[in-house]
Amino acid sequence: MMNLEKRIAAIEERNLRVEADKAWEVSLCRRMTITVLTYLIAILFLWLIQNDRFWLNAGVPALGYLLSTLSLPWVKQWWTRHHRN
Repeated sequence: MMNLEKRIAAIEERNLRVEADKAWEVSLCRRMTITVLTYLIAILFLWLIQNDRFWLNAGVPALGYLLSTLSLPWVKQWWTRHHRN
């Protein structure tokens, strides 16, 4: 009986980790962190290649990433409705 209780406890711990990972994947904090990091890396790259308006041009990939993450929930819903088993 102890073995079964240990297995159940292990499954519950795993479920908590999976739920936390899923919450992180869809969190606004994650999206904003990646957006800011993308912007900063693009600024550095564009500055290194001596782009005239690197601070403005760096916004293109960052904004593209952010818009793609905002559009994904409705795309996922559409895809799920049309691809059910």
